[in-house]
Amino acid sequence: MRRVTPERAAILDELATALAAIEIAPPLRVAIDGVDGAGKTTLADELAPLVAARDRPVLRASVDDFHRPRDDRYRRGELSPEGFFLDTFDYEAVRTLLLEPLGPGGDNRVRTRTWDHARDLPTPVEWIAVADDAVLLCDGVFLQREELRALWDAVVFVAADVDVAAERGAVRDSGRMPSLEATRERYRIRYTPAQRRYLEELRPHEGADFVVENTDPEAPRLLRRPE
Repeated sequence: MRRVTPERAAILDELATALAAIEIAPPLRVAIDGVDGAGKTTLADELAPLVAARDRPVLRASVDDFHRPRDDRYRRGELSPEGFFLDTFDYEAVRTLLLEPLGPGGDNRVRTRTWDHARDLPTPVEWIAVADDAVLLCDGVFLQREELRALWDAVVFVAADVDVAAERGAVRDSGRMPSLEATRERYRIRYTPAQRRYLEELRPHEGADFVVENTDPEAPRLLRRPE
């Protein structure tokens, strides 16, 4: 496990305090957005106990648990960046099973996963009852697409140099590929072009409430603070 430096601990504390202080009637739906390898999941996992320590129940989720079936994901080709950008995730399921039930008029009963992409099988149905004062921390790529943008109550964008993030992601994912070089090639052809398209077309850092510059995870910077 990576050492949490004093600089990182201070950013985490400030961000957790800001999120826990947001009071709305339904649960608070927080997106932890960013490119692959930026550090979204790590940040969300680190924030969860800190937010919970501020008397807010926490629900963790990830868009990675809402993949589409393999045939749908790769219908444009296994290395297609357009396919990665357009076909990877089931946004209708994210909306109807996770985000809308936590919004105004929702019943606070959600599912946090629908598809196991490693096994390419649906996950068992598991409904979770969520408290009104809870905070959902959901990490993932492309979370500010038009299909989801209006359903977040707060957005944390984890920014990192795209090439640095891609190398981190390739090293992380290499155990599922024949070699590290094969994983790097997959990032170069499929993932990174799609990530750049997201950054250029939707400019997600501009729509975020908080931006964490995380190119160096030991010395992150909180570039946008709440008013």
